[in-house]
Amino acid sequence: MWSSEDKARDTVRHQGRGLSVSQVAEKVAEAVVRVRESRQQAASPGHWGELGGDPVELAGVWEARLEEWRRVAALLEAQGHATYEPAQDRQGTLWAGEREQRRRDALKRREGWLARQRDEQRAELWLAADVSRRLRAIAGRAGISPEQVLAQLAEHARMNDSGMVTVEPFLPR
Repeated sequence: MWSSEDKARDTVRHQGRGLSVSQVAEKVAEAVVRVRESRQQAASPGHWGELGGDPVELAGVWEARLEEWRRVAALLEAQGHATYEPAQDRQGTLWAGEREQRRRDALKRREGWLARQRDEQRAELWLAADVSRRLRAIAGRAGISPEQVLAQLAEHARMNDSGMVTVEPFLPR
């Protein structure tokens, strides 16, 4: 859902709140060291670091954080602020709003998927060999899967007042 840049921006936005210009400069210097270290780890074969994980991915994370810390440092210098306050960072606020909107959209998509899952019925059937052969033959002639034939049979099935199930003739599609 989030790119490494999104995660870096979010991390810096939260960690940077209230930091002074000199503290932000320290964060930039730390990120420079971490980028160099993670690149070295990525270049050395078989060395995956103390905590494991992909050193190439870690290098990308630190590069994104370095870029964001540098942006924050430049923002503080350009605006003459003594400390970083996310509310004063128009670009950071815009990005945070976009991330939040993507998060809400993803949650809506997931809710829709869950609702569809609740509405769908899944069944596992064990059919006698002769019934299974007939079902596969019908599906083959119709050019659809056996599951689709069964789903269409269920769509066309009706129960009369006496409880008898009937299926009107239909063409599988």
